[in-house]
Amino acid sequence: MSCRIQRRSADAAAGFALVPALFLVVVLGLLAVVGVRVGVGQQQTVTMSLMQARALAAARAGIEWGANRALDPVSSSCAASTTLNLTEAALNGFTVVVTCASTTFTVVTTPRHSFALNAVATSGSYGQPGYTRRVMNATFTDAG
Repeated sequence: MSCRIQRRSADAAAGFALVPALFLVVVLGLLAVVGVRVGVGQQQTVTMSLMQARALAAARAGIEWGANRALDPVSSSCAASTTLNLTEAALNGFTVVVTCASTTFTVVTTPRHSFALNAVATSGSYGQPGYTRRVMNATFTDAG
């Protein structure tokens, strides 16, 4: 009879170790999932920061392009709206809409112009994760 009692207690002890082992596997699995999600979130944050910096550079390029067009004595054009599709290097894929408004004023007896430029740089489709948009405004004159 004593042999039967020892056998039952050994079977009960073997089943008891299964519960902590399952708990440990579940906790380690959850920690791995949390770690992966945090890593992916950080990677997306860095990617979006880079895209925002590129969008700002594209908007600045649009402002510079508009200023060059407005101040060029040959063309001296302040077009109402122009769309630029950028294709070079890091700005590839950005679309920049440049609008310009001109106002004439007089300094002493010389007519001068004031230009108000607005550049909107976008990449991607609105509502999608990779969508990026930056707006930049600038005002300058040809008074020297």
